[in-house]
Amino acid sequence: MVNLNEYGGERDATDRTADSDGGGYRMITLRLPYPLSANRYWETRVIRVKATGKWMSMTYVSAEAKAYKEEVGWLAKAAGIRKPFEGRVAIDIKLYPQRPQDWEKRARKNPECWDDDVRCIDLDNARKVLYDAFKGIVIVDDKWVRKDSGERMEPDGEARVIVTITPIVVVAAQAGLL
Repeated sequence: MVNLNEYGGERDATDRTADSDGGGYRMITLRLPYPLSANRYWETRVIRVKATGKWMSMTYVSAEAKAYKEEVGWLAKAAGIRKPFEGRVAIDIKLYPQRPQDWEKRARKNPECWDDDVRCIDLDNARKVLYDAFKGIVIVDDKWVRKDSGERMEPDGEARVIVTITPIVVVAAQAGLL
């Protein structure tokens, strides 16, 4: 059975619960490629302005960042998102770094914390890159993110990020109760 929702997509395994009227996503989970470092996301170029002879710096989004955003857009579309979530949302990020080849040796040496020194971008940088990639595709703007959480996970193979986006419904008080 195909059930179209307000986002124009077919419901799939990423749709967790439906609104009471059966339409629209209540939550969606996306499996995305590992985000690039914020250091590679932005590029700065120093140029000399001919008219004044002064030097000026310009910061802009890199080609690699544009490619990442485009890939996120295609994956969101494949998951059924046809327009950005409007209004308040909660976002949960699970960041999985690449598991190193010597992980078994590390795990034998330090079973509880073997992955503490595995190369991984920090959650704050991952969040910045993801929110920028989501803007206009998955969410209208990151100003609507009212709740966010993130966790660096134990590497289990492929580097990736799992993101769950949940709309936050604002319930208005009944007039008679005021």
